[in-house]
Amino acid sequence: MHTISVSDQSRPLRLREVSLDHPWRWLAAGWLDMCSEPALSYFYGAVFAALGTLMLVGLEQWGMAWLILPLAFGFALVGPMAAVGLYEISRRLDAGEAVGLGAALGAVRRNPGQIALVGMFLVVALLVWVRLAMLEFMLFFGSQPPTLDHLLGAVLSPEGVPFLLVGMASGAVMAVLTFAMTAIAVPLLVDRPDCDAVTAMLTSLETVRRNFRPMMLWAFLAGSAALVGVGLFFVGLVVVLPLLGHATWHAYRDLVESQK
Repeated sequence: MHTISVSDQSRPLRLREVSLDHPWRWLAAGWLDMCSEPALSYFYGAVFAALGTLMLVGLEQWGMAWLILPLAFGFALVGPMAAVGLYEISRRLDAGEAVGLGAALGAVRRNPGQIALVGMFLVVALLVWVRLAMLEFMLFFGSQPPTLDHLLGAVLSPEGVPFLLVGMASGAVMAVLTFAMTAIAVPLLVDRPDCDAVTAMLTSLETVRRNFRPMMLWAFLAGSAALVGVGLFFVGLVVVLPLLGHATWHAYRDLVESQK
């Protein structure tokens, strides 16, 4: 077991090493939390599904349909912030505390400044990814990207294959780096108000390093589920987002030893 100090004022964090079957356990535990609090869980999912649908319609109306693909992928990057309230629901279920909408919506107040810093990091990562996507579209499709009606055909055409390859490669690099820095950072900050953002992200990085194979499996499962949710015109997020949010909490609890 590896130990990493959080700060001079708090107990050290003790990280666990887990096996490849644990990501499936996290999903199972997340599903149980959804079943325990279905109304709150599905409410969270429905809110972000509605926001995603509005974004889809807005981009089409503004003639920026080419941004749909990179922003859909980018949702997976900023997903940890979208699930803050779900972490609090799972935390309260674990602790036997009362669960309510007010507590879930107020989860950020447990560590507002540090959670906001991680949020800023994720927003910067999203902006970098969107900028890369813009450059790739201009490189392969010129200064006039395809409209929504022609987007899928253009991307899947022979001319679009190099674009897909470059996009998937750059997206994979962004996804792995962002995931490693934030896999358990936000649940850690929700659980431990004395923890700071830098320590939380470094702890997440160390956790991924020490559990590389299980965490890469978890990244694949979570990323695939998120893409399915987004791919179903965001409607799938009604189920996918709360499932992944609750499961991420259980991943954190499994990987980081509880405070005594």
